[in-house]
Amino acid sequence: MEQPAWQHVSSAPERSAAPAAARTLVIDLEGALLRSEFLMEALFSSPARLLARFGAGGRPGMAALTDVLAQAEIDYAHLPYDPDVLNQVLAARARGAKVYLIAGRLPGHAAGIAAHLGFDGVVTPADLAADELPFDRGTIDRIETRGGRNPGLKTWAKALRVYQYAKNTLVFVPALTAHQMNWTTLGYALLAFMAFSACASGAYLMNDLLDLAADRQHPTKRHRALAAGTLPISSALSAIPALWLFAVAASLFISPLFLAVLGAYLATTIAYSLVLKRKMLVDVVTLAGLYSLRIVAGAVGVGVVLSEWLLIFSLFVFTSLALIKRFSELSMRESAGLADPSNRDYRVTDLQIIAAMAAASAMNAVTVFSLYVSSSAVTPLYSRPWLLWLMTPLLLYWFGRALMMAHRREMPDDPIIYAFRDGPSRTAVAAMICIMLAAI
Repeated sequence: MEQPAWQHVSSAPERSAAPAAARTLVIDLEGALLRSEFLMEALFSSPARLLARFGAGGRPGMAALTDVLAQAEIDYAHLPYDPDVLNQVLAARARGAKVYLIAGRLPGHAAGIAAHLGFDGVVTPADLAADELPFDRGTIDRIETRGGRNPGLKTWAKALRVYQYAKNTLVFVPALTAHQMNWTTLGYALLAFMAFSACASGAYLMNDLLDLAADRQHPTKRHRALAAGTLPISSALSAIPALWLFAVAASLFISPLFLAVLGAYLATTIAYSLVLKRKMLVDVVTLAGLYSLRIVAGAVGVGVVLSEWLLIFSLFVFTSLALIKRFSELSMRESAGLADPSNRDYRVTDLQIIAAMAAASAMNAVTVFSLYVSSSAVTPLYSRPWLLWLMTPLLLYWFGRALMMAHRREMPDDPIIYAFRDGPSRTAVAAMICIMLAAI
């Protein structure tokens, strides 16, 4: 077990102070040292394993749940501790003070946290009330539970991944490609966008809850709101059903068929978070399908016929982007010297084959687009279909740039989000839109 930094502080202050004058620092575990909720941390430390144990036990009730939580495998090294409190511990140690935790629940885990941080022990609130303490009450300095941490709008926006809503603009694609851009169509498309955004945010929160332990060991995901403890787990648990209920209500204003498509998206997303993302290549196919479902939902929402050319093109495009995303994640781990991801069925040594498959999918997408431009399907929609050939080199450029940026470790985001932030990518997309409009 690694030694805390404050155990190496010079003991000079202890020698200069009389032993009777030494103070004792006591810290409330919940609300002071720990930025998150203790019981929730135990519950979501390894939820699948806990559910399996609880189900196998066959003993319902709080007593059984408490037993299961007491056996949870919590990673004490990566819990969201308050840095200000840890700094006060350092200062107290430098003065020769002893440090104790105050914890009333899950004593085994509380003792594990105290041992990991190098504290002198754990006391309960009952010990404090009864004066049954291993130190003199008159020497206590206490860091008490602070007022509730209310997450601000910035924290919520980060947790809901509002920046990911750019993906949901795919619901506008069917109306755009079918040239049905009137106010009624745009209204339904906007409502579909809002429904998908709310549904996706609830899924993101659920995914982050299930991935708490893995995210805290990731170089960038550890800064997510739930992993960092800036958003209470209980708040996320309340927000998830609220977001999904809003998505259902918005879907009912469109059509029952749209609600069915959204339900398929949500069911697939939940399956992805629980199981599919841990299966090699199954996760990639699932991600491509989820992207394509947005386009299907857009077609259903605005009432246009979905072109099979658009659907096939989308599947190849999104398969390539999903593979680029995996490549970026693995290459980042390789650059940081990290081990293979524990919650993915990939190895860092898979980078070359993943890059090859991403390039192949991208080229297949360009081939499908070229075949579409050559077909008779473009005649009813475009008066100058020959202009669409100008989009082919732009597609080749954008896919090539995405692959190159990922290879250079310069694409930390999802490729679609990166396209919105990258100047050359925005220029290429804008040029393709202008070409399509000119071809009408």
